[in-house]
Amino acid sequence: MAAALQVLRHLARAPLSPLLWGGPLARLASSMALAEQARQLFESTVGAVLPGPMLQRALSLDPDSGQLKVRDRSFQLQQNLYLVGFGKAVLGMATAAEELLGQHLVQGVISVPKGIRAAMESAGKQEMLLKPHSRVQVFEGAEDNLPDRDALRAALAIRQLAEGLTADDLLLVLISGGGSALLPAPIPPVTLEEKQTLTKLLAARGATIQELNTIRKALSQLKGGGLAQAAYPAQVVSLILSDVVGDPVEVIASGPTVASIHSVQDCLHILNRYGLRAALPRSVKTVLARADSDPHGPHTCGHVLNVIIGSNALALAEAQKQAEALGYRAVVLSTAIQGDVKSVAQFYALLARVAGARLTMPGAGASVEEDEQLYELAADLQLPDLQLKEALEAVVGTRGPVCLLAGGEPTVQLQGSGKGGRNQELALRVGAELGRWPLGPIDVLFLSGGTDGQDGPTEAAGAWVRPELISQAAAQGLDVAAFLAHNDSHTFFCRFQGGAHLLHTGLTGTNVMDAHLLFLQPR
Repeated sequence: MAAALQVLRHLARAPLSPLLWGGPLARLASSMALAEQARQLFESTVGAVLPGPMLQRALSLDPDSGQLKVRDRSFQLQQNLYLVGFGKAVLGMATAAEELLGQHLVQGVISVPKGIRAAMESAGKQEMLLKPHSRVQVFEGAEDNLPDRDALRAALAIRQLAEGLTADDLLLVLISGGGSALLPAPIPPVTLEEKQTLTKLLAARGATIQELNTIRKALSQLKGGGLAQAAYPAQVVSLILSDVVGDPVEVIASGPTVASIHSVQDCLHILNRYGLRAALPRSVKTVLARADSDPHGPHTCGHVLNVIIGSNALALAEAQKQAEALGYRAVVLSTAIQGDVKSVAQFYALLARVAGARLTMPGAGASVEEDEQLYELAADLQLPDLQLKEALEAVVGTRGPVCLLAGGEPTVQLQGSGKGGRNQELALRVGAELGRWPLGPIDVLFLSGGTDGQDGPTEAAGAWVRPELISQAAAQGLDVAAFLAHNDSHTFFCRFQGGAHLLHTGLTGTNVMDAHLLFLQPR
């Protein structure tokens, strides 16, 4: 068995050959090799946005002159460099930053999820852990990704450090997804509980994430540019790992180093819309009235340099490069996949059929009806950067294997009490859709994985599927529809073929949403 796995890994690393894929005796081996390549490409996707490589790309330090270069800006370091950070990936980011900056770093404070150091240690991720004599103080909090007293203490320590800086100092701010919950600092007299209650009420009445962020920023000392203001007159450089579609810096962690464009009137309009203005606590009314009468008006962030150092687009670009090295015609479809997981699954399955027909029958292709249906599904998903036409045109001129890549963050409407995550549910739904119709002389594999290595409350990052899933599951007595009805995708994949289709990476120390890989291989 071990020898067989070595052969498969060798095949997975080798460029694809028509001889490998064409013969009937090679079908099983090629199927397993394709799965191995899918895993390797997913690991390449994640590897491109790990903290170490990201920081090394973003920062360069001249040890002789003490010049720190960030993009096209240079900063002179003379015992004047400080660091703060908050987010799920910030522990690894801070470790990489301190390794790079060495003795130039005077002091740092970071706010990271509760239990993350122990989790990284047990996973053997020593490169994500600060050294014993680190100059960076670590606070753990925001259990279950909810603001709490521990996160509040961290936020106040970060504010205290920022407020003590002078015009000669440089503040390096590390930001990643989950940073909003790890940086709660309500403006007094508003309490943490009052702010949480208000945002929960708004969410329960259907407020959008943009509306929730507007209210959060108005009631926060540090969000909406508040941290940048606290650090003034020091120079501020924010290095941002984006987990938001489109990479809007004002949304990631609620934009602590980006001036808010919203006014008190915007807040009141939102509160009126959801019938909450009359029920506001006195403390909230006090803060909003104070902001409305501020003679200085909204502050600006001219002393700040905000830099996106890691994103879904960057990760997929690396995967595309690696796929091409393996002999695939690789195309990035979108980095903004959103919408209900059912609709996304239908889109990917129909895409496999339409693209597969173009690949195996260049002159004929899929039916006009299927083409129209695919474009209608794409329009319903409202993906601003979708390169569907370009991808299908690229497939037509290709004789060999194709890899279509995409990323984003679909949503799951919970109906049952099963165990799973959006990646495993998406993969299972795609597998079910692929089995609904014959695909012709083509091998298809779909993989969906979370770049943080944890899909929902499970230890898997995601899963991969093939069109044979429905029939193979039925042979094991597994009813795919029943598992989907209960949102129980993880249980299904654990039972299906001994869990062989689950994607296991462990915690990665990064997060740029999800990656979706669709492989099409003519037989």
